[in-house]
Amino acid sequence: MSTLPAGHIELERAVDSIGVGRRHRQDYGDLAPLVESIRRNGLLQPITITLDGHLICGARRLAAIRQLGWKTVNVWVRSGVSDRLGQLLAEQDDNLLHKPLTQFEAAALYRELKTLLAEDAARRQEASRFHTAADAAEDGDVKLTAPWDTTPGEAAVQAALMVTGRDSHTTLERIGRLEDLAADPSQPEAVRQRAAAEVERIKAGGKVYPAHLRVNAELSLAELDRLAADPTQPDEARAQARTEAAQLRAAVEREARAAELEQLAKDALARVKAAKATGRKPSKRPALSAVEPGEAVPFPLTMFVATWDDMAGWWLHHDPQHVGPALSEEQWSRFEETIAGTVAFADTARTARAEAERAEHIA
Repeated sequence: MSTLPAGHIELERAVDSIGVGRRHRQDYGDLAPLVESIRRNGLLQPITITLDGHLICGARRLAAIRQLGWKTVNVWVRSGVSDRLGQLLAEQDDNLLHKPLTQFEAAALYRELKTLLAEDAARRQEASRFHTAADAAEDGDVKLTAPWDTTPGEAAVQAALMVTGRDSHTTLERIGRLEDLAADPSQPEAVRQRAAAEVERIKAGGKVYPAHLRVNAELSLAELDRLAADPTQPDEARAQARTEAAQLRAAVEREARAAELEQLAKDALARVKAAKATGRKPSKRPALSAVEPGEAVPFPLTMFVATWDDMAGWWLHHDPQHVGPALSEEQWSRFEETIAGTVAFADTARTARAEAERAEHIA
């Protein structure tokens, strides 16, 4: 039997009278095991609601109860959770104890928490100018554990820690940006389609950072197209923009790696802006070009790091028993060549790293 927490009362409530409202969890997962558990053992932990019947904790349990056709259910009624921030904090406490949020549910919860934490911090800072510390302690009736000393500038980090348990605010911001771009009617159709495609790729298990880079490249391509079509731009700049856009599209079509693609896009846009400023075609060659024809293009260290970030744990997502027989001779040969080159590269890099460490100790 569950123990009634402090600050709660237990009542019997009509199931239909409990309002779920707007919550960040959209995917309840497979409810069948939970439904069967409640059917067999009853509800071991009551759901929690506010005084006015708004659900705080237990959305999956409530969904299971409704599937069972229950008319009434025992609930814990909690006072002191009257504002939106308090409800979000209670919702997140429930999420930490039960089915984890998806990345997009976490991003939506993070975004709202960040805004509310920043607003709350600003309000409390403003109030502290005119009230004593004792007065400030009485400001608001939410008594949940929360970082009330958060400053508006720290809200993003604090919200990410609360939602995911780590400082993942950059990743959560990128997810939100992809969703915004996909839904923004002011963006070119190609940008919206690319952002929407990357959202679906992430939902299917893709990584956020490469998706972010590919969308950045698409935005740069849209800007190149805009400059190429702008009659107010110098002729040389428009011609340069058309050329750079064609080259960037070719890189997209050959499915260049995300980091390479973004770097190409940045360099292309920089060259066109240089042509726009001078009114003539820049004489410099692209930054990512081979020194001699036929030589490999030298990439910056950031691209190396991004490539291996993208490859992290790749072997966990593929079945070697399936991959081995499924590859063609050409594909297998390319794979073997890549592995051999990687091992040789790692050996050389490891030696260089050890020599650098020895030199540092000697110095």
